[in-house]
Amino acid sequence: MTARLVIRAPNWLGDAVLALPAMGALRAAFADAHVAVAAIPSIAPLFDEDTSAGQDSVISIPDKKAEARALEAGGFDTIVLLPNSFRSAWTARRAAIPERWGYASGVRRWLLTRAVGRPRGRVHQSAYYLELVKGVGVPPADPWPRVAARPATLARADALLASHGVARGSQVVGFAPGAAYGHAKRWPPRMVAETIVRLSRESNARPVLVGAAGDRESGREIESTLPSDVGAVNLIGRTDLRLFAGVVSRCAAFVSNDSGAMHLAAALGVPVVAIFGPTDERVTSPLGGPAGGVVQGELVAPDVLTAAVVCRPCMLRDCPIDHRCMKRVTVDSVVSAARRRLGPAAPPGAADAGSSGLREALREGLMK
Repeated sequence: MTARLVIRAPNWLGDAVLALPAMGALRAAFADAHVAVAAIPSIAPLFDEDTSAGQDSVISIPDKKAEARALEAGGFDTIVLLPNSFRSAWTARRAAIPERWGYASGVRRWLLTRAVGRPRGRVHQSAYYLELVKGVGVPPADPWPRVAARPATLARADALLASHGVARGSQVVGFAPGAAYGHAKRWPPRMVAETIVRLSRESNARPVLVGAAGDRESGREIESTLPSDVGAVNLIGRTDLRLFAGVVSRCAAFVSNDSGAMHLAAALGVPVVAIFGPTDERVTSPLGGPAGGVVQGELVAPDVLTAAVVCRPCMLRDCPIDHRCMKRVTVDSVVSAARRRLGPAAPPGAADAGSSGLREALREGLMK
C-alpha cells in the first residue's frame, strides 16, 4: 500500500503543465496517501498556485547532488518518474524509495520496480504522461491541465501592472516573443511589433511583453520598432514564475510561440493564439479545452496558427534556410485570431475610470 507518494515533475515549464492531468489522476487514485511533487527550483513555484495536481506538498530540489537526499528525507515509499532520464531513476534508487515507477526508456529499466512500455507513434505530450499512469494501473481523470493563480499572486500582478499604468479593466493582450528551444521557434520581432500596433490602434488593447531573462533581446528589438504613439509594457525577465502566472491571468488574450508560457496561459484559462513553426503542434499544442478561455460567455479553444510549408515540422533549433515556417504566418492571421478573443474596443481611457491606481489594484486583488 502506498502511504507516501512523490511525483518527479518534468524539468521544462511546458512539460510540467502538460503533466498536470497525469498528476491529478495519481492524486485521485491515491486519495488517502500523502502526495508530494518534486521539481527543480525554476518549476517548483508552479505548484504553489492552485493546480490540478492537487498535491499535499512541494519539494524544491536544491541541485542534482542533493536531490537524492531531499527525496530520501521525505520517507516516500513510491515515486513516479515523469522524466525519462537515467539520472532520475538512479537518483530515486539512491534515495532508497522502494517502489519506482516510470517508462522503460534506455538502460534504466533495471532501476525501476514497475517499468511501463513507451507508447508507439505520435502522441500528444499530455497523453504521453497519461499513458504512463495508466500503465501503472491508474485510470485517467480530468484530461485538461488547470492552473489558477492564488489571490495573493493576483494582488502582486495587479500592483505590478498598475505601477506601469495598466489599470484593472484594461483589455490586456500578453505577448511571449521568446522560446527556450531555439531561435527557429520565434516569430520575427518585427511581426510581433506590427501586431502590437494593430491591436493597440484597432482594439485599444494594452500590450504586455512577458518572458524569461533570456528573451530580453527579443523584447528590446520589438520595443525599438514601435512608433511613438504605441507603447508596450515590457516585463520580460522582471517576474518570477508565480508573478508571471498572475500577470498572464489578467490577459484577455495571449499571443505566443510554442513555449512554456503558451502552455501556462492555456492552463490558466486565457484565450491563446499559438504560432507554430519548426515544432509539431500535434504533439505540443496548447490544451485549453474547457479551460481554454471564455470570450463573451462562450468557451473557446486555443488558436494554433501554422504556415503550409513542406519543411515543417523539422524540429531544428535554428533554421538553415529562410525561416519560412514562421515568416509565412501572417500578421493579419494573428491579429484576426486575437481580436476574436477580445471584447468590443473600449474608448481610450475608459479602463481608468473609477480606478484609484495602485492602492485599488492591491485592494481588489486581496479581496479575491
